[in-house]
Amino acid sequence: MLESGQLFERFKRSALQPKEVPKQRKDIFLQINWDDFGAFLTVVNDQGKEIETSYLNYSGAMRNILRTLEQIHERNNFVINWDRPNQLIYLAEHDYLLEMLKPCKAVVDAAFKPLSFSKTEEATLRLQVQPSQKEGHLTAQIVLLADGQQIQDFRFISEQYVLADQQIIEVAPQGSQFAVAHFFNAEIQPQDLVLYLSLALSNLDHLELHYKDYHFIKNSEEKVQASPCLIFEKLDNNNNLFLRVGQSLPHIHFDALESYDIYRYAEVNDFAQTLSVRYVEQTPQAELTEQIVKLLRKNEPKKNKNEREAIVQDGNLLVVPADIAQPFIYTELPKLLGDFAIFGAEKLREYKIKTVPPKLDFSLSHNIDFLEGEVNLDFEGEKISLFEVLQQYNKQRYVQLSDGSHALLNEEYIRRLERLFKKKNKKAQISFFDIPLLEDLIEEAAKDKVFARSRKFFEGFNALKDKKKAKTKIVNATLRPYQQQGINWLEYLHEQKMGACLADDMGLGKTLQALALLSNIYPKEKSPSLVVMPRSLIFNWEAEVQRFAPQLQTYTFYGQSRDYEAIRSAHLIFTTYATMRNEIEKLKEESFYYIILDESQNIKNINAQTTKAALLLKGKHRLALSGTPIENNLGELFALFHFLNPAMFGTWAQFSADYLVPIQKYNEPIASQELRKKIYPFILRRLKKEVLTELPDKIEQTLYVDMNEEQKRLYEQRRQYYAGAIQAQIQEKGVQGAQFFIFQALNELRQIATVPESISEGRVESSKLELLGEQLLDAVANGHKVLVFVNFLAAIESIGAHLDAAGIAYASMTGATRNREAQVQQFQQDPDCRVFLMTLKTGGTGLNLTAASTIFIYDPWWNVAAENQAIDRAYRMGQKQKVLAYKLIVKNSIEEKILQLQEVKRALFDNIISADGASLKSFSEEDIKLLLSK
Repeated sequence: MLESGQLFERFKRSALQPKEVPKQRKDIFLQINWDDFGAFLTVVNDQGKEIETSYLNYSGAMRNILRTLEQIHERNNFVINWDRPNQLIYLAEHDYLLEMLKPCKAVVDAAFKPLSFSKTEEATLRLQVQPSQKEGHLTAQIVLLADGQQIQDFRFISEQYVLADQQIIEVAPQGSQFAVAHFFNAEIQPQDLVLYLSLALSNLDHLELHYKDYHFIKNSEEKVQASPCLIFEKLDNNNNLFLRVGQSLPHIHFDALESYDIYRYAEVNDFAQTLSVRYVEQTPQAELTEQIVKLLRKNEPKKNKNEREAIVQDGNLLVVPADIAQPFIYTELPKLLGDFAIFGAEKLREYKIKTVPPKLDFSLSHNIDFLEGEVNLDFEGEKISLFEVLQQYNKQRYVQLSDGSHALLNEEYIRRLERLFKKKNKKAQISFFDIPLLEDLIEEAAKDKVFARSRKFFEGFNALKDKKKAKTKIVNATLRPYQQQGINWLEYLHEQKMGACLADDMGLGKTLQALALLSNIYPKEKSPSLVVMPRSLIFNWEAEVQRFAPQLQTYTFYGQSRDYEAIRSAHLIFTTYATMRNEIEKLKEESFYYIILDESQNIKNINAQTTKAALLLKGKHRLALSGTPIENNLGELFALFHFLNPAMFGTWAQFSADYLVPIQKYNEPIASQELRKKIYPFILRRLKKEVLTELPDKIEQTLYVDMNEEQKRLYEQRRQYYAGAIQAQIQEKGVQGAQFFIFQALNELRQIATVPESISEGRVESSKLELLGEQLLDAVANGHKVLVFVNFLAAIESIGAHLDAAGIAYASMTGATRNREAQVQQFQQDPDCRVFLMTLKTGGTGLNLTAASTIFIYDPWWNVAAENQAIDRAYRMGQKQKVLAYKLIVKNSIEEKILQLQEVKRALFDNIISADGASLKSFSEEDIKLLLSK
């Protein structure tokens, strides 16, 4: 692997390494070989010696290729090429020859090993960047993805064909610079990442990027405009200023655009975790240089032409005499700082320009949520009020000092100060939550004196990992280490009276950790706690309480059950976001101990009625649970923390100016890092892969959902009808004689529970689809690939429509799907294809779908073994992730009864239905009554 510096130097030279010398064997072959200039094609005999032979002696594909080779040789005889051998036919220049080679059987490599053309449809080239074994470095490598395999060892034949494992494989055309691809297998430093990716994308045309779990946005419509810049290179002995006019891109050294041909820019957004490809736009260089030259000439001293020292120009490099440079720096440079970036300003000290960063000097006292007092900047002994500095900088980009010199400040430093300090009643205020950010800017001696109280709070998090597990068993569960750590974290913020967001990945037990916290509080606490959630999660909370903390008294405030007296007599009150919004006028008058928002992204819009209602609730403590605390933009983060800790960000206008605009519009890394640091203590997020060793290989969980009113009425009508009709059939024909009618009845009830749209002409909607939609959005937002198994074709249509509306790419497979391999490859290889929908019967066997880490069984199948086979499409050899499998069950329906039978009669139930699901085998009359019971 190359180091970053070596990579960029070698890339400039673009030198290819010579390959091995061909060996000799018998027979006539079309041989592909390599030299310093690339892959070339020759005709050799059985001794490996190049020969001349007439195409007239051959027929078919061999005749065609030989005739074409002769024609190329004839043309080459009239051309002199001084750079490389004239007689060789390079396949990069004659790409069409590869198509002509496909039907030929005698194609070999230099070692006379046969070569064949892969039948794979167009393979993909992916540039993978991952942490290196060398500390502080990244390892980058281009790999080939073909037939679900990842191939590292391959060679380019031309821009559209590569050779790997004795197969010639077609790839998307990589452009004329394909030969430099091997330079990008390198060790790079993190600060070089944007430059490295931009170079790769500018030289290779169809390259996928893979970095951490970042989402790759291939074709961003936005362009990035290169910023004009002035580079102060040096002062000579006569104080002549060497000034270069250039252009720069964010997060790339200012020399990059001059050194390399970069026309595609890789924007790495660490906060949004995205990689975007944007085209680069540059202002004509001559235009920028001429602009600076005019301003310089404007400041020429009024002397005789013969006495003037001339400005020397060499392209974009300007040598400026001192008597022109000094007035330019004081009068023109401040006006340019809004449009031009400045590099090398430390070279201007002779012109009384100071670039030494000032020190913060302050006298602050604690208030409830903030510190307040006087703040100054110390410029080598001269102290100036912070707000005076900000005013001067924003007006003229300089700070005037008493000795006549000017302080040139780093813009990022100024913006950090603006984010930290707010002016109120002529004093400077800094939020309690911003103190960790301020500590980066002050000397160590000042920290203990001013921030002792605040530091104690933040340093308290460091002790949590050493906190021992409580001796009393507060929940009926064996807590995994990461869950115990989560509970310790929740309890610490509870003690500190701070709001918290538990944002663990789906399946890691957010509800269990919340119940453990509440079990330590009740029954001692007398005030109830309110838990607000989507309607689809109410039954899951009820089930989790019964399973883990049955000592907690619950009341579901929903539907017809809206008793305010009952609210005051329970420990936990469950309600939905819609109910909370509709009942807020009364609920805001109640006093709750905890207000807990599950799936808290439901309050992501600060102006929505649901969010406004949540903010009106009165509670001593606040907790949010969410697998996706941010789905689209930073405004959602503001809404979340405005609920949890209102003093953290101040007003919406302040948050927009401090974070939203700098991060989302300008992708400023310092603002992004500060925001992460600010919220870090109050949001806990663990991914499955991060706690991998603490998880079993496969987690299975059941999610329950209630039927909506229309669905419930339809189900109950058909259940009552079939309960009577089946009983009559059994009395007349016996259980075995009534098999077909029973199967038809049970199947219709299953269909009403899962896809009532299909038998009601769309009039009745499925509650299960709402639950699945929430879970899918959560999984996809967290970077997981998902399998969804269904039994009814209509379910694939309804789920597919839901995914289309959400803008989520997916593949699907049913018994009618012909090109199944293409669907599997799309799901396995395409990072944008996040979901695979398929029928249980079609996808239950024979497929390798190890790209998935999350599985949903949309409706239960009679045979548990069939469900396990479906889950094993992902949980199999080659799977590197832990697998999470969900079963979706409608409460008070035949689906719940199926689960009961599976538990009570598991051994018998495996034989109830044959493998093809066509006939009943072992149902007793009691079993049928259970399935049809209310």
